[in-house]
Amino acid sequence: MLDAEIVLVARSRTVTIEPDPLATLAIVTIEGAALLAAVEGPEHLNCLVNEPSTGSSRSCGRTRTDIGWDIGGAFHGRRPHRADLRGRCCPASGTGIVAVLTRGERAVLLGLQPDLGPDAFEDRLSLVGHGFLRSAFAVSELATASLSAVALALSELGDRLGHDRAVEVDRELCDAWFGLHVRPIGWTAPSAWDPLSGVFATVEGSWIRTHANAPRHRSALLTVLGCDPDQQAVARAIRSWRAEELETAIIERGGAAAALRTAADWKRSPAGQAVTAEPLVRAQAGTRRDGPSAWSPTPTRPLRGLRVLDLTRVIAGPACTQVLAGLGADVLRIDPPGWDEPAVLPLVMWNKRSARLDAKEPAGAARLRDLLAEADVLVHGYRAGALDRLGLPFAERQRIRPGLIEVSERAYGWSGPWAERRGFDSLAQFATGIAHTGMVSSGRREPLSLPVQALDWATGYLAAACALTGLVRRVDTGAGSSWHLSLARTAHELRRLDRAPAVDELSAEAREPPSQVVSTPHGQVALASSPIRVGAAALDHSRVTTTLGIHRPEWR
Repeated sequence: MLDAEIVLVARSRTVTIEPDPLATLAIVTIEGAALLAAVEGPEHLNCLVNEPSTGSSRSCGRTRTDIGWDIGGAFHGRRPHRADLRGRCCPASGTGIVAVLTRGERAVLLGLQPDLGPDAFEDRLSLVGHGFLRSAFAVSELATASLSAVALALSELGDRLGHDRAVEVDRELCDAWFGLHVRPIGWTAPSAWDPLSGVFATVEGSWIRTHANAPRHRSALLTVLGCDPDQQAVARAIRSWRAEELETAIIERGGAAAALRTAADWKRSPAGQAVTAEPLVRAQAGTRRDGPSAWSPTPTRPLRGLRVLDLTRVIAGPACTQVLAGLGADVLRIDPPGWDEPAVLPLVMWNKRSARLDAKEPAGAARLRDLLAEADVLVHGYRAGALDRLGLPFAERQRIRPGLIEVSERAYGWSGPWAERRGFDSLAQFATGIAHTGMVSSGRREPLSLPVQALDWATGYLAAACALTGLVRRVDTGAGSSWHLSLARTAHELRRLDRAPAVDELSAEAREPPSQVVSTPHGQVALASSPIRVGAAALDHSRVTTTLGIHRPEWR
């Protein structure tokens, strides 16, 4: 119980909190300052923000009717504000800046800080709303943190451009943009899964997850099993295998699969140890830019004219480039002949163009080099050596386009025995122990994955933050940069966050966050509103490409 005011001194600012005498308190240490936050009891919380430079202080009030707060860090800006203790931050003047971060959200941002995090992001971040993704893991916190990283990097860029730096992030919309942002109206989206992709029991009583969405992966699976291409035949064949032995056989044949592992199994394995030792993001300096750029930023479209060469597929890489497209970049996606993923395109192809090139043929290879020579950003998910075989090793890419910002992601990290292994979000959840933890936490007898493909979406949004930070560095120094991320390292970050209490099921609760109705070639959809706003800029997705290869392989 308190009957006196509490003063929190944070850097050069003093924040005075006057809680109700019946309030109970939680104390968290953040960067050496004690944060005392009323978490239940008071009907009013009054904050006085003292300006050391003037000696004045100003007050604002906030009436609160329902109580509860995810405890974390709170950083108070230089202007008066109102703060709902459930996490809704309301600047009193409409221009004040306040942030209320959970421990998990802040942990992810601090994990990025060595390479990505602005040195004072707390001065400009405002978070509102609540996440809705139910899980034994802090999936909602990961969603908020990864999109906050995008917003904060964009804020840093705005600082260089003379734009408003204030950041607003909506937790509910962050959850929606983890794969639930497009809701068909009057039609049903096609399934993203091949019938042979799924969870199957193995002979020793364990489980394996197969991935047969790509034709070559489907072929590898059937070749190893030697069975008919139907789900029941595959299930029968898999029951005669041990999980890790089948995983190895499929991988060696060029396919993709993952045996179910516990978190302890993964942590002890050479692959797990290698991934754990890696940073969340690894950055490398590039060459200095000496050529022209079509980039012409505006406050509402800060990436207008920025040329992004997109060589990604499925979700993580396309999620990255979709953010850049939503901020005005000219994103040109290149796919090889024959590749398609129709179920995924409505989620990740907003405001992009799509062309096809056969980079293994001389004409296609030459055109790809021409596109690269005029690109500002290259995003890809190739394993080591793939671009080398196309005549584009790292040094050559930097030579062709000095100042190039390159962002790349892999499944299982950049070192260790699995660095070259094919993988996807669903497989990484099995391999790293997430699906096993879901099974145990829910009391089920079968593996249970996250409610969304959180590793994909988080890695993609963190990659977008990398691209934006690379642009900041290029503005500052004239030099490009290279950024490396992986699904497995993102999984490690998720595991480090505070675990939620055990739940009966892991689910994405039925929610209809703020959205707009947009017409697509398939029909109308409700597209979730932008989860972030930085000054006058928000993600603006007005059109979607649902057929690959319909544009010419050229820049605008």
